[in-house]
Amino acid sequence: MKILVIGKGGREHALALAASQSKLCDQLYCAPGNPGMAKIGKLVNIDDSKIDELAEFAQNEGIDLTIVGPENALADGIVDAFESRGLKIFGPTKAAAQVEASKDFAKGLMKKYNIPTADYQTFDNFEDAKAFVLEKGAPIVIKENGLKAGKGVTVATDLDMALEALNIAFEIEGNSVVIEEYLEGFEFSLIALVHGENVYPLECAQDHKRVGDGDTGPNTGGMGSYSPVRAITQDLVDTAMESIMKPMAKALCEEGCPFSGFLYGGLMVTKRGIEVIEFNCRFGDPEAEVILCRLTSDFVQNILDVMEDQTPELTWTSKTSHGVVLASTGYPASSTKNAPITGVEDVDGLVYHMGTKMEDDTLLTNGGRVLMVVSLADQLEEAMAHTYAEVEKVKCDKLFYRHDIGRKDLKNA
Repeated sequence: MKILVIGKGGREHALALAASQSKLCDQLYCAPGNPGMAKIGKLVNIDDSKIDELAEFAQNEGIDLTIVGPENALADGIVDAFESRGLKIFGPTKAAAQVEASKDFAKGLMKKYNIPTADYQTFDNFEDAKAFVLEKGAPIVIKENGLKAGKGVTVATDLDMALEALNIAFEIEGNSVVIEEYLEGFEFSLIALVHGENVYPLECAQDHKRVGDGDTGPNTGGMGSYSPVRAITQDLVDTAMESIMKPMAKALCEEGCPFSGFLYGGLMVTKRGIEVIEFNCRFGDPEAEVILCRLTSDFVQNILDVMEDQTPELTWTSKTSHGVVLASTGYPASSTKNAPITGVEDVDGLVYHMGTKMEDDTLLTNGGRVLMVVSLADQLEEAMAHTYAEVEKVKCDKLFYRHDIGRKDLKNA
């Protein structure tokens, strides 16, 4: 098969690597890809926002299967465009992608179909939102409604922080916010292969959203992750599947926009049970990097089975994966470009490229999150030690990373 992976980040690098290892993959294309993906597939110089150009390329090249990484392309209707040409593509339609593209849509669906989540209200103006926040008090959660790449969420611990988040949100013309009650508990990510009402869970991972050690500072797209998560039992997964993931897939069918692709549940174990923090319409990042490296079954065959309403035979290594993100100094407020990076080739383990570029044979920073180093080992402690030893080999004066990815799980051992 000829397989095309859409996107250029760490998630897409992980998708591409898993696809390249399939016995069904004869030729892998990555559009636009990145320097890491160039080592496993052929880069196609078409940005992931150029939907018509991508569809034309896929048709002309005879692509047998396209796998979509980024949420922006899904929200813009890349699946609709490909399917209108009779092309096989794994991902949700524009309508189904609203589970991420509109937080208000997702919350409304959860409320309608009794899927457990935090109480909320949506506002399209500052004054009403401010009055609601002052009435409810802190802590409280402010979420900008549209796509924010894992950011645009403020967990406000006091009223000043909440009002500042509202000010920032409503500086954007036409913006709206979802204001939610604050949930407290243990957070984890559950990602499933979905086609219509058929939902098949992948292994769990735990992301670390806050920028600083000890879960301090602003939310980011994710500073590291690990899989499996010792605190997440099979009973919890089963409960989440029956009360959240399957009901959401069924709800989307009922609403006339059935979901196909990777459905991401950002979940929290609270005193009331498992509740939804958010849904995403694509694989998580940095979860993809630590989950897919544990998959021992054929990734492409698994996807094809799901698309053809067959039960996929998903198999996994018992090893633990652990990954640390190297981000630009100043992230998430800012990012760095053109800072040289050395030592990547010396790393013993997996290195996923998230925001890099090559110029004159020199690897350079090109974004907020730049690289992710991932290790596999029998135990989390061993994997952590290895990852952090290997991270030290990457040299760049414009990168930083968290030093405690996975540490919370050790306390629960």
